[in-house]
Amino acid sequence: MNDPIQLNDTHAKNIRKPVQISEHIIEIVSDSGEGAQKCGQSFAAISAKMGNGVWTVEIIPAEIQPPARGRAGASGIRVRIGTNKITNMGNEADLIVALNEQVPYGRIDQHAYRDGTILLLENKWAEDPDPEIRIKYADALVDFKNRGYQVIEIPMEEECLKIVGNARKGKNMWVLGMLCNIYTRSLEKAERQIRNIFKKKSDSVINANIALLNSGYQWAESNLNLRFEIPVKESEEDYLVMNGNEALALGVVASGMEVCSMYPITPATSASHLLAEVLRKAGGVVHQAEDEIAAIGFAIGASYAGKTAVTITSGPGMALKTEFLGLATMAEIPLVVIDVQRGGPSTGLPTKVEQGDLLTALYGQPGAVPKIVMAAATIEECFHFVILARKLAETFRTPVYVLSDANLATGQQPFPRPKIKHDWFAPPIDQSPWKEDIKPFNWDEKTGLSKRSIPGQIGGQYTVTGLAHDRRGNVSYKPDENQEASEMRSRKFASFQKTLNPPPIKGEDHGDLLIVGWGSTLGAIDEAIEIAQNEGIKVSSIHLRFMSPFQPGLKEIFQKFKQVMTVEINYSDRIDNPQFSESNRRYSQLAWVLRARTLVDIDCFSNVEGQPLSPKRIVDAIKNKLGLSN
Repeated sequence: MNDPIQLNDTHAKNIRKPVQISEHIIEIVSDSGEGAQKCGQSFAAISAKMGNGVWTVEIIPAEIQPPARGRAGASGIRVRIGTNKITNMGNEADLIVALNEQVPYGRIDQHAYRDGTILLLENKWAEDPDPEIRIKYADALVDFKNRGYQVIEIPMEEECLKIVGNARKGKNMWVLGMLCNIYTRSLEKAERQIRNIFKKKSDSVINANIALLNSGYQWAESNLNLRFEIPVKESEEDYLVMNGNEALALGVVASGMEVCSMYPITPATSASHLLAEVLRKAGGVVHQAEDEIAAIGFAIGASYAGKTAVTITSGPGMALKTEFLGLATMAEIPLVVIDVQRGGPSTGLPTKVEQGDLLTALYGQPGAVPKIVMAAATIEECFHFVILARKLAETFRTPVYVLSDANLATGQQPFPRPKIKHDWFAPPIDQSPWKEDIKPFNWDEKTGLSKRSIPGQIGGQYTVTGLAHDRRGNVSYKPDENQEASEMRSRKFASFQKTLNPPPIKGEDHGDLLIVGWGSTLGAIDEAIEIAQNEGIKVSSIHLRFMSPFQPGLKEIFQKFKQVMTVEINYSDRIDNPQFSESNRRYSQLAWVLRARTLVDIDCFSNVEGQPLSPKRIVDAIKNKLGLSN
């Protein structure tokens, strides 16, 4: 355990110098509604704008307004900042700011802290009028110190009340100022960040929040013997800072799609908030439908009319969209479907991360429904994959699915500002006369592709149906015609698969173990692989972006390793439980599909704890799989 950190005395503050570190993990936890997330997002944005690598994870309770001072209802955010690029939430936190003594316990249960973690704790509860609260506070102080945390009691409420009448509404900006001082953040950038956050508010609101920021900064300067400096690497590139939902929304605009139809659903909703602001300026429209079914129906209608549309949802919404997704496939109408995954089934864990919709996306419709399914692995990919999805949907006349998740949706990260390219945008609607000899489903025998007819084209009228149909779109129950149509729809995806490259391997192309991941686990897996390799473990990894069709060469890659294991955030049975055996065990979703596709004995490590995977958890899983655990 480190030596305890004390409040400054007059002499100490005169010699206070920042300790240089390569990275730190900070958590801010509070009751819901106290602005911890806004504080952390602002701190992350300031750090990114200074040139640091950043990754954030929001801590969101399942209830909209859980009881105050509840352990299960803690709200907050984790911010990991570093000199180098940061790609995941990391392991245990280095410093916590807690607005009461109960909220850290929810995170303690998730093993988020360690011996030596610094805990900056609001001290108002020590003198609360309720004796039960005073006892709980005193007991928690003893417990925190016994756990090895370095506890510093902070008079946050007292200091805020010197500036505002309601500290609950301003404490987060005071904490932001305190953190800016502790981590030598630019006060000028912090003030600019506050002006941007509250730009739609009055000058009095803006000025009050800036005063709180400066108060927190000056209090830390005068009272805390605690300061860190995280150097930055100089770069000539221009960077953006945003979360995954913002990246998805801007990807919609950059793709040239002009219609987004969706129904609000956590954790996808915030994508529509930004789209509602910016898509109209680009000539588009965001349609908030009355339910998920109406949302996709509207999107399909817009796509049929000539402008490919997007619908954004999460797992329960995917379930409701099932019938319309089948219609778009059968009628060969382009559509982009974005699924920001969360915990399930049913309402499940609406504010928590899970990669639970892979099987739904792959197999969620009746009959033969080949499809293109992509999984973004980074916030930057959330932007670019939407652009690609629009192109693929139009080329192959089909719904194209982009899978994100709650980890990407709310996580902030800087990435290089994209350079706009003309070929991102949708081409003009073709209104040239349709040639009479071309059938509306004139499938190419080799590729399965066919030209798309747009309503309004002279001679281009045809029947659109969800029933089995022939090349002219006429309803047909003839065995050979339904067989042909099914083959041609499948042939399109085989043609697309041949354009893909095998996934790159991180590490050697052979060894004792290959880790296979997908989606937002990329950063944690990469960091874990580097740690394991530095310890001499013969482990490598690949990360899949195309879930259907799979990239080629997977079986050949797998066969060069003694063992293969997926790492995912969805459910699988633990083989050490006596109820499970190789004959009845349920595998995680990617493992299940890869086993069927490659006939390779692929194991899995997964959980549904509602938390992003940490590098440490993955390293432990690697060692356990190889029999190297202590």
